Amino acid sequence: MRPKATLKQIAKELGVSVSTVSKALSNSPEISEPTKIKVQEFAKLKNYKPNNIAVNLKSKRSKTIGVIIPNILNPFFAKVFSGIEKAANARGYNVITCISNESLKKEITAMDMLSNGTIDGFILSVADETQKEHEFKHFKDAIADDIPIVMFDRISEDVNCDKVIVDDFDSAVNAVSHLIKTGCKNIALISNIDNLSVGQLRAEGYLEALKANGLAINEDLILRCESTEELDEKFPAFFDIKGKKIDGVFALEESASVTAHKAVLKAGFRIPEDVQLIGFADGVWSRRLTPSLSTVSQHGPEIGEAAAETLINRLESKEGEELPYETKVIKTELRQRDSTKKL
Repeated sequence: MRPKATLKQIAKELGVSVSTVSKALSNSPEISEPTKIKVQEFAKLKNYKPNNIAVNLKSKRSKTIGVIIPNILNPFFAKVFSGIEKAANARGYNVITCISNESLKKEITAMDMLSNGTIDGFILSVADETQKEHEFKHFKDAIADDIPIVMFDRISEDVNCDKVIVDDFDSAVNAVSHLIKTGCKNIALISNIDNLSVGQLRAEGYLEALKANGLAINEDLILRCESTEELDEKFPAFFDIKGKKIDGVFALEESASVTAHKAVLKAGFRIPEDVQLIGFADGVWSRRLTPSLSTVSQHGPEIGEAAAETLINRLESKEGEELPYETKVIKTELRQRDSTKKL
């Protein structure tokens, strides 16, 4: 490896002050453009790397955001992360990511590990186990220690912090109402996320849509599970199209959507002629299924960008300025593909 130059060495070789070199490397307006270019190119040639630890000690900022997501395999979280990284990098911040893997213990460990000065604030979606146990002390402790948090998608109303969510309830109402408008009268609800706040809101939206459109609620058409494993176990006995005359399916998560899609075709029914389907989320499987799946798209990148902007604005607010916590609602979009009839 090439040896790294120091500010003093660069200043000596260029015949300028250390202060001039430092300001030129940080794009200070006090330094002329020709001098900036000369210093920056020379620093690059000499393999200069800034001492981030020293810079952070002076500014009391790490310019780094900690992101904790619950499930690395969920395409939605990958999309949100891409939005976080894009917005953070544009504002000069780095991102460190941890995966809670739906575990309360791992979530707490990640926060403890990153709260020692490594990061300035957190962006996170609450783990499955955390919501089940209703244990939010680690979030409140971080906020009490002046480490701001922005929650997205899965949030806790018990924690006072900034939040970025989608209109889960209204989105479900709109999706189910669309199925009703296209002729569905016996719409099944399939959920593998009933333990999560977002799953409960979507289920409530389904019930509201039936009520608003004058359709009776049929409990035989509702399957609310708390995991994909539970759904896989209970689904075969539940899904009997012939006996229940199911003509529509609203699935609350992508894996549940795929399960329903496969079951309808396996039973010998046509999509959308006999049974129409709408799923929640908009990962790659929705487009690759045949027929392709109509979905409620959550606009993951927009959620990530909004979360990063919200956190950075709070971090860069003036000292002593009390910014009120806000909840930003990102509107979803019903993307109609081949699994629903056209109006």
